[in-house]
Amino acid sequence: MSGNRAVAYQGPGVVKVIDTDYPDFELHDGPGVHPANVGRKIPHGVILRTVATNICGSDQHMVRGRTTAPEGLVLGHEITGEVVEAGPDVEFIKVGDIVSVPFNISCGRCRNCKEGKTGICLNVNPDRPGSAYGYVDMGGWVGGQAEYVLVPYADWNLLKFPDRDQALEKILDLTMLSDIFPTGFHGAVTAGVGVGSTVYIAGAGPVGLAAAVGAQLLGAAVVIVGDLNEDRLAQARSFGCETIDVGKGPVPDQLDQLLGVPEVDAAVDAVGFEARSEGHGAKAKEAPATVLNSLMEATAAGGAIGIPGLYVTGDPGAVDEAAKVGSLSINLGTGWAKSLSFTTGQCPVMKYNRQLMMAILHDRAHIAAAVNAKAISLDEAPQGYAEFDAGAATKYVLNPNGYIKE
Repeated sequence: MSGNRAVAYQGPGVVKVIDTDYPDFELHDGPGVHPANVGRKIPHGVILRTVATNICGSDQHMVRGRTTAPEGLVLGHEITGEVVEAGPDVEFIKVGDIVSVPFNISCGRCRNCKEGKTGICLNVNPDRPGSAYGYVDMGGWVGGQAEYVLVPYADWNLLKFPDRDQALEKILDLTMLSDIFPTGFHGAVTAGVGVGSTVYIAGAGPVGLAAAVGAQLLGAAVVIVGDLNEDRLAQARSFGCETIDVGKGPVPDQLDQLLGVPEVDAAVDAVGFEARSEGHGAKAKEAPATVLNSLMEATAAGGAIGIPGLYVTGDPGAVDEAAKVGSLSINLGTGWAKSLSFTTGQCPVMKYNRQLMMAILHDRAHIAAAVNAKAISLDEAPQGYAEFDAGAATKYVLNPNGYIKE
C-alpha cells in the first residue's frame, strides 16, 4: 500500500494537510526525528488505520510557535485505530482489533516501565526520559493526525476494546482514553481527591473538564472549575460543576463565596505555561506562574496539587528570559509552609486507561459530552485548530477514514 495524508505544523499559526509516506516498520529521517532513532527497526509494532485522532491543547502550544517544534512535524498524540498490519514480533494484538493508543510511548522493558512510570520510559527517546507521537523533543515518533500511523511495542502499548461494534458506537468517548481522560483523572488522583473532597480545577479546557469528570468519579462533594472563558465555564456547568470567572476577583475570595471557606482540599492545574493573569481581554496578560501560585494559596494546608498542565523547557515566545527555559517565579515558600504536595509530568496513561474504558463502556462516564466532542474531517483540521485556539468550548476529533458516523 502507498500513500498517507497527515496534519503537519508549518510554522507559527499554520497547520496544513499534507501527503506523506505510508508507514512501515522502521523510523525514517524527518522533522523532529532524533538522529539516534533514524533507522530504528520496529518489528514489535503495528500499523493502524486511524479511527479517531484528537486536537489537543498540547498540540496548540506548538502551533502557536511556543515550542521549538520544527516545521513539517506531523502532529497528533491522541490516537484510536484499527490494526491493519502487525510486525513479526507482535504476538497478541491482531489485525482487525480496535485499539486505544496511550499518548506516551513506552517500551515495557526498562526500569521505569516495569515500575508503572510509562510517561518516562528510558528507551524510546534518546534526548530524555519519556516520549509521545508527533511532539517536539519526544524522539521523533510520527504523529497520528493522519490516515495511518505506526505504533511500536504494540503488545505492551495498545489497549484493545473488547467488542468492535460497542467500541464504534461509543467512539467519541473512547477516543478520549488516549490522553485527556487519563490525564485529567491523573490530575485529580494526584491531588488526593476522594469521597467528600472539595476540588478546584484551574482551566476549563478539555483536560480541565476531564479532571472534573475524574473528580466526580472519585467521589468529590464539590467540583469547582475556574477560567476566563464563559463558554468553557458553561460547558463545566453542563455536567454539574460549580464555576468561577477568575477575571472577577481572587480565587480564594470566590471559593469563600461558594464554600464558606477560602480554600479547597485538592487542586488541579489544567492550564500550564501559557497561563494568564486575572482580568479579561488586553488586561489578561501572560503570567506563567500565576496558576501555580494561586493554587498554593487556595489549597488547604496538607493538601495536594495535581499538575497535568504542560510546562516546557524551551519557550521562544515566553514573557521573559527565565521563562524561555522553563524557570518560573513560583512562591515555593507558601507551598512549603502549608506542607503541600505537587505532582507534575506526563500522565502514565496505562495506569488508568483500562479502568476508565470500563467506566465508559458501562455508562459510568460520559466524557465526550462533558468536553463537547465534535467530529470533523481531516481536511477540516486547520479550521479546527483555529477555532480551538480562539477559545471554542469544543474538543475536536478528527475522522480521517470515516469510521465516525454522524
